[in-house]
Amino acid sequence: MVVHVIGAGVAGLAAALVLVKAGRRVVVHEASPGAGGRARALPDGTDNGTHALLGANQAALGFLRDVGALEGWVEPEPGGLPVLDLADHAARRVALAPMGWLRAGMRPAGMDAGGFLALLRLALPGRDRSVADAFARHPVLLRALVEPLTVAALNTPATEASARLLGMVLRRLGAPGAARLLVAQRGLGPDMVAPALATIGAHGGAVRFGARLRGLVRAEGRVAALDFGETAQRLAPDDQVVLALPPWEALRLLPDLPAPVTHAPILNVHFAREGEGPVRFIGLLGGLGQWVLVRPSGVSVTVSAADDSVGLSDAEAAERIWPEVLAAAMAFRLPGEWPIRAPGARAVRERRATPRHGVGPRPAPPRRPLPNLALAGDWTFPSLPATIDAAVQSGQAAAAALLHPGPRP
Repeated sequence: MVVHVIGAGVAGLAAALVLVKAGRRVVVHEASPGAGGRARALPDGTDNGTHALLGANQAALGFLRDVGALEGWVEPEPGGLPVLDLADHAARRVALAPMGWLRAGMRPAGMDAGGFLALLRLALPGRDRSVADAFARHPVLLRALVEPLTVAALNTPATEASARLLGMVLRRLGAPGAARLLVAQRGLGPDMVAPALATIGAHGGAVRFGARLRGLVRAEGRVAALDFGETAQRLAPDDQVVLALPPWEALRLLPDLPAPVTHAPILNVHFAREGEGPVRFIGLLGGLGQWVLVRPSGVSVTVSAADDSVGLSDAEAAERIWPEVLAAAMAFRLPGEWPIRAPGARAVRERRATPRHGVGPRPAPPRRPLPNLALAGDWTFPSLPATIDAAVQSGQAAAAALLHPGPRP
């Protein structure tokens, strides 16, 4: 028996890891030259984006632990998240955990009794509406905390994003340690993707790069062969498939599949700056940039829900964002030299980074649409935002559906 995993993104790697550790022969087929999918390291070693995890992301942290990479993820701001408001240049530290708000100096702006009750109401299951509507009476708190959390977790503007889905995120942040912020110390390549590939290989799994699946050949209601263009992989009766692809690719292969069709972009700008000091992570309000990740090897800035900025050229994005980075460096006294003019920069655009997490029900694809095929991907859990944690959970769920097949849902 061979399990063919289509896609070497996080979901595919998570599925492959479970399967090889269960003793299955696994071959991972990846269309691109490298692994990681939309959470990948680029050929020059730069991450495509600023990917952070929280203590609540137990599936993702467990995956990192299983591949021996967890120690490469560090907590850059244990004393609270530094936030700079570019409108009035107020610099403060904000606690991400509700218990931290007991200290007045760690509360986000607008966090009064009414705002706290609004957060509690949001965390309780109820009717869905936009996040902006839910906090219409608390505009200061919306701007200072709720909207940044919305675009970070849902990659969707607060005027459009689902309050019900954000409430699920808030419920997960209530546990002790759930709000700890973690980032890859060196980057996604060395601190996630490479260890995952090495662990899968150590258990006998194989990875084929440059292998784009052109089509699924079906017979008698099952996948009978995998069409890779010049070659076709015929499947034995007991062979299985994990389809771990983004929704538009899954729809190309399975046109009747329930899947999201609208997506939101993310823009990331990477500045070539070598410096000293530890890894830092800073939030920005009132500017184009939203999150600044400072490593000794460079500075990365993320713009989520980037409908209005993803079309900027590299030079335009760098020119607008670098002054914001410089202001943050000065406000929080980051060590090293910070030139007035922007250093060399490159922009990375994920135009379909995640599905849009709007108000209302989302498509709910079956985990096993065919008897010998299971789906994986961050978009296959309609009750979760499309994140690294959801991708890992989906890969594990797809592997479980093949390892322990019951009646098809």
